[in-house]
Amino acid sequence: TDPHLDALSRLVGEHLAARGWRLATAESCTGGWVAEVVTATAGSSGWFDCGFITYSNDAKCALLGVSPMTLARHGAVSEATVAAMAEGCLERSEAEVALSISGIAGPGGGSTLVFCTRSSKLSRPPRPPPKIGTLLWQLTWKKFARTSWSNSCCSRSRVRRPTG
Repeated sequence: TDPHLDALSRLVGEHLAARGWRLATAESCTGGWVAEVVTATAGSSGWFDCGFITYSNDAKCALLGVSPMTLARHGAVSEATVAAMAEGCLERSEAEVALSISGIAGPGGGSTLVFCTRSSKLSRPPRPPPKIGTLLWQLTWKKFARTSWSNSCCSRSRVRRPTG
């Protein structure tokens, strides 16, 4: 376990519980690490609803309702996709707050080709591909403003399991 992540999870949980809110996660490159840290926190059943692990573009489309056009236009690692993941997470859960995460953990990746087989769309995004080590995340509230952050780091383990 990571003491920084454990402390952050406790703090987030205290704030959510005090408001009677629940959290849901939509994770791609982190592969469920956030949900793992959250569910390891004592009392999280009172404030954590569910987690979606949507590593593939198909899963983003099927489980979160991300539009294949969003993926084709912007790519899986983009602010538009992370926003759509968070919105889909809220629509498909009982949570009031969603955290969505996408990135390129490496060592490969960063391709300019985006493909979602459910839509049969193949295109090239109009921007250079994100670099390995790119991490985008967004917090979205059902009735409040949306805030997004991005971070770039270097190693696969740091992208998949970011520390405080």
